Amino acid sequence: MSILRPGDEKFHYSDGSHKWIPPDPDYDQEVWDEQVRQHKDGHLRNEQPKVRIQRLV
Repeated sequence: MSILRPGDEKFHYSDGSHKWIPPDPDYDQEVWDEQVRQHKDGHLRNEQPKVRIQRLV
């Protein structure tokens, strides 16, 4: 699970997936792609491994 920080909303849809199409049709797609890549890298740097234990009863 990644942490959403203020300002991350522009990179995410409501379901948490990433927007690979810029919100403005006149925005340069290559620039947007690089911004999303850097944003996703930020998720990975801030992510801490979580272990889930599930007991079956």
